[in-house]
Amino acid sequence: MSRWIEVDANIHQYITQHLPPEPDVLQALHDRTSNMEGAGMQISHEQAQFMQVLLQSLGAKNTIEIGVYTGYSTLITAQCLPEDGQVIACDISDEWTSIAKPFWQQAGQASKIDLRLAPAAQTMKSLIAEGRSGSFDFVFIDADKTGYDEYYELALVLLRPGGLIALDNCLWGGKVTQADNQEEDTVALKKLNAKIASDPRVTAYLAPVGDGLYLASKCA
Repeated sequence: MSRWIEVDANIHQYITQHLPPEPDVLQALHDRTSNMEGAGMQISHEQAQFMQVLLQSLGAKNTIEIGVYTGYSTLITAQCLPEDGQVIACDISDEWTSIAKPFWQQAGQASKIDLRLAPAAQTMKSLIAEGRSGSFDFVFIDADKTGYDEYYELALVLLRPGGLIALDNCLWGGKVTQADNQEEDTVALKKLNAKIASDPRVTAYLAPVGDGLYLASKCA
């Protein structure tokens, strides 16, 4: 029999109260983004802390981020990397990523962030063409949902054995549980969730963190 606890408002508050405090620069970036168009695309402090634990446990050095927005999760990742580490940050919006740059500089992490303004699949394919297959430790995917399957496949090529993919929004506000929901994004996520669950190339877990964070560790 499954054993689980419902994360209601009281439990969520308790979790939040028992997280380490956020550095001022991260809080400032989070606040700067919170009232923007598309603010819901920004991950929460608790998800950020969860990702930090993952990154530090992996000993991550080379990472890829698909979907930067205003750079909060990018900065979280960069701060977990060694001085010679790198985040290849993929986005198509100069407007939104321009907001991120001063905060990256303020935090002293800009040198670790390689921002590439191009379709993410194009950037990932170029990395493969450069001979960088099997060289990355971590890939965070938080972009267009219909593109997730392609990003997932390319990430598996680029990851080293034991490397980790983290896909955001895989519970999609509960829409993935609705059998009659035929929205394009929802259908894409349902198909990918089912695919990952039976994929022998990975060991995976769909974590109820934020809007659902699917974790897939590449098998040897």
